[in-house]
Parts: sequence; C-alpha cells; structure tokens
Amino acid sequence: MILFRYLTREVLLTMSAVAGILLLVIMGSRFIRYFSDAAEGDIPVTMLGSLMMFHLPGFMELILPLSFFLGIMLAYGQLYMNSEITVMVACGMSPTRLLKVTLLPASVVAVLVGACSLWLTPLGALQTETALEEQRSRLDVSVLAPGRFQEFGGGRTAYIGSFSSDGTEMQDVLVHEQNQPGDETTHDYVTRAASGYQETRLETGSRFLVLDDGERYGVTPGQQNAERLTFERYTLRLGLNRDRQELDSLEYATTPALWSDPSPRAQAQWQWRAGLPLMVFVLALMAQPLSRVNPRQGRFGKLLPAVFLYVAYLSLLLAIVDAIGSGTWPTTLGVWPVHGLFLGLGLLMLWRSQRKGMR
Repeated sequence: MILFRYLTREVLLTMSAVAGILLLVIMGSRFIRYFSDAAEGDIPVTMLGSLMMFHLPGFMELILPLSFFLGIMLAYGQLYMNSEITVMVACGMSPTRLLKVTLLPASVVAVLVGACSLWLTPLGALQTETALEEQRSRLDVSVLAPGRFQEFGGGRTAYIGSFSSDGTEMQDVLVHEQNQPGDETTHDYVTRAASGYQETRLETGSRFLVLDDGERYGVTPGQQNAERLTFERYTLRLGLNRDRQELDSLEYATTPALWSDPSPRAQAQWQWRAGLPLMVFVLALMAQPLSRVNPRQGRFGKLLPAVFLYVAYLSLLLAIVDAIGSGTWPTTLGVWPVHGLFLGLGLLMLWRSQRKGMR
C-alpha cells in the first residue's frame, strides 16, 4: 500500500505538471484568437471567460491521455535513474504488480477522459456555438467600438462616433441595412442620427436602438431616386432579423443519439468518443516499458520517440474516423483495429521488457 501511494503520487504529480503546461499553451492560443475577435467587435469581452470554459473539456480529452503517458515515463524514468526500481524488485515487487499499480490511476484518468469525450465536450461545443450564433445574429451596443465601421448579422453595418462618459448614450450614429435575399423590400437603408441609446422591452425581451434627430434614406441599387425620412425619434429593432440556424451538427449531438444513428458519420463520431478512454489504457501499457532507461541515458532519452508514437496513434485514429465518415471504411470494423494494433504493440513491448528483466 505504501508503494502504491508513492508510485501513484509520483505519476499523478508529473501528469498534472505536464497537463498544466499543455493546457496553458493550447488555451493561450485559443484565448488570443477570441481576444482578436473581441478587439474587432465580433464578440463582447464579457463572453471570453464563458467561451474558454466551454472549450475546456475538448482540450482535456486530448491532453489527459498524452500527459498521463508522459507522466508515467518521466516518473518511472526518474525511479530508474535513482535505482529505486532496483530496490523495489529486490523487495519482491514484480513487473506484473508494477503494471497493476500503473493501471489503477489509469482507470481514474480514463473515467475523466470518458466524462469529457462522451458528455462534457459535445455539451460545451453546443453551448459555444449557441453563444456565437446568438451573437452573430444580433446587433448589440455592448460590442460596438467608437470610430469604426463594424458588421453584424443580417447585412447590418454600424458606426458610432463616440460614447457618453457612462457608456449609455451614443453620438453620431450611422446604421446601414443591406437588402437580404427573401426580403419584401428592395431598398438598402442608411440611417443617420445625432444621438441614440439602447432600450430593452422587459415584457418581450426585445432590444431596440432609439435614435434622435436624424434622417433615414432608402435607396435601390441601380436607381437614381431615393426615399428620405426626417425624424425626431426613430426606433430600430436590434433583435433577430433572420431565422436562427439549426445546430444539427453531429459534433453537438449527445452520445446516446449517436449510438442510435446508423449513418457512417454518426458511427464515426461515436466510436471516436468511445475510443478515447480506451486510449488511456493502451498508452499506459506502452509507457511502462518505454520508461525503462539507463541511469547514464537520462529519463528524457525516450521522450521524443514516445511523442512520435502518440502522434502516430492519434493520426491513425483521425484518419480512420474520416474514412468511416466518408464511407470508405466499414463501420463494423470502425476504429477498433487501430486500438488493437497499438494494444498488441504495447503487449509486445511489455513482454520484451519483462523478458530482459528489471535492472
């Protein structure tokens, strides 16, 4: 029990450090992308935190298997360098028992990966796309930047000269509404006002842009005549002006729905999700023989080959998933031959390592 706690702690601590570094790099890259969109006015800054949280399960389902794989190699490699494995073998700890100790934390990691891949990742992807689709389909003062022309859903472009000190009132407002296919009118409208503010109707939840002291022009491309309207107050609805797109992608579907869908694309998505927890055990099986290093070699000697092995495993899985979705690979075989191939490779590596003995 003491050895089990010691080995598990070493593996999990190393895995946590590796996962933290990888997560920082990946989330930093995605945060920069969203921050650029926020600077352009496409999304409000207040949405950044929510979007990053929605993406977290999708990052973790790929980071955890790799970090656990590298955590075993680095932790056990350090034990080999310090001759602690030699002492454990002298005390009667067999390679089979060491493998059992390795598979116990692997079960915990597999449960976490399964929770992400089977439930949290599609839920987070759905929430992300819902939030972005809602933002794309509306014009909101909260994302407008003064002194810039900014495009919004429905063929709208807005320009605001400046905001008041409290940010509630706009000065020098210009809104261009381009005619969309299917609209009853053929006009493009340009509305200019000296000031304006946003108003929300509590009874309906609709938002409106109230403009004061301005003019509204209706023009038809290719014609010289135009309509002109002068107003003291004009209300422009900022709500949805087009039907919301249905989020029917298989990426957002629940796992039970994919299981009951016999289409190749649905089966490919389901097998991808179900295969990620199995990947944890296969990687753990390969990590134990790869962690065996010579004290003079250093524990990083086999790190690069291990990363190449993981990349080959993941790339082959993705290739088979694409082949299943396109119908060029049978769904009855699915991704399981790939897992079986690397499982056999891991058993072969483990057998050769045990045959040589644990020095």
